[in-house]
Amino acid sequence: MSKVESFLSKADEQHIIEAIRAAEKATSGEIRVHLEQTTSLAPFERALEVFYDLKMNETQDQNGVLIYLAVADKKFAICGDKGINQVVDEDFWDNTKNIMTQHFKNNNFKQGLIDGILESGEQLKKYFPYQDHDSDELSNEISKG
Repeated sequence: MSKVESFLSKADEQHIIEAIRAAEKATSGEIRVHLEQTTSLAPFERALEVFYDLKMNETQDQNGVLIYLAVADKKFAICGDKGINQVVDEDFWDNTKNIMTQHFKNNNFKQGLIDGILESGEQLKKYFPYQDHDSDELSNEISKG
């Protein structure tokens, strides 16, 4: 079993998926998590590749967010689509990253992801509040590479 497959238990994955669903009830933004064992690229560069591979740039409001982790490298990145980047400050994801980093330092990856996802939803709802006609445009499942 690879590090990616054993990184989270099935129960942990379900809790993370539930956090995505909860966060998306506050915002029209779409949040995904992607896990890989390692990357030879800078985490943000690889996150952007995965973002486009997962077609996250195809949401109606261009407000998709990817939380990317290279688990063996112990590195992560958060990237948002251009609809988000056009309206937020450059340091928009800093608080979310800090919350996650504190948990990750204590090897509490599940809670770091959950808290990061929920914080992302809170931040996104300021710019992309949930609308009655919103649909869940992207899978909430954790993708793995």
